[in-house]
Amino acid sequence: MRLEELRADCGRCFALCCVAPAFAKSADFAVDKPAGRPCANLRDDFRCGIHADLRQRGFSGCTVFDCLGAGQKVAQITYGGRDWRRSPEIATEMFEVFAVMRQLHELLRYLAEALTLDACRPIRADLEPVLKKTERHSLESPEEILRLDFGALRQEVNGLLLQASELARARFPGRRELRGADLMGAALKGVDLRGASLRGAYLIGADLRGADLRGADVIGADLRGANLAGADLTGAVFLVQSQLDAARGDAATRLAPSFRHPAHWQRSRQRVPQE
Repeated sequence: MRLEELRADCGRCFALCCVAPAFAKSADFAVDKPAGRPCANLRDDFRCGIHADLRQRGFSGCTVFDCLGAGQKVAQITYGGRDWRRSPEIATEMFEVFAVMRQLHELLRYLAEALTLDACRPIRADLEPVLKKTERHSLESPEEILRLDFGALRQEVNGLLLQASELARARFPGRRELRGADLMGAALKGVDLRGASLRGAYLIGADLRGADLRGADVIGADLRGANLAGADLTGAVFLVQSQLDAARGDAATRLAPSFRHPAHWQRSRQRVPQE
């Protein structure tokens, strides 16, 4: 499985992310929306009526959501092109399957990345069968997907991802262990975080301008509102586009070629000096 296969293709989905989950009125969503109810902005063609203005209209949460390709798989493979509007009898089940599929695709995304890392060659023989097993689960019937013991699968995958993280970060001596750390609003401008473990760290609103995050493990790190202007994230381990979409940055933020600078980032050409 290639990483390119784990990207959302909204044109092949039935707007599952606009219907299945619940929204709570907050800074990320302008309104409350119960699970299973279509968003009021959803059009009959399954497209968003305010897509170009989501941030300005108070729906920034929509702009950072990424199903990692789960939506089109549920729509086109699991249900063979049937949609919840024309076949309302499958709606509830489809939404439940989508929730599980999103989690399966998250595991697939991280496993697929681990297999691309040269440092993880020693455990590729362990990674490959687990990736294949996870992919097989994603291709099962709705009934089988909903019966899946996802907790056990996640535990198995997480053990391998921890090994992959250790191998990928081993080349950085003195690397920091900040797993799950509360770094909300932290002053980390210019800090050397090469090879750091930031797994599940709370970096909401943190000042990471000019920080060196090369090789850092950022799986599950909450970067909402974090300032990444001029930061170096090349080679960051288990970074996903939605984390960047939730953060702030500029043209000087360094990313691997597989990532894009979000449109809302300031396009300043001024480089942030390293400290």
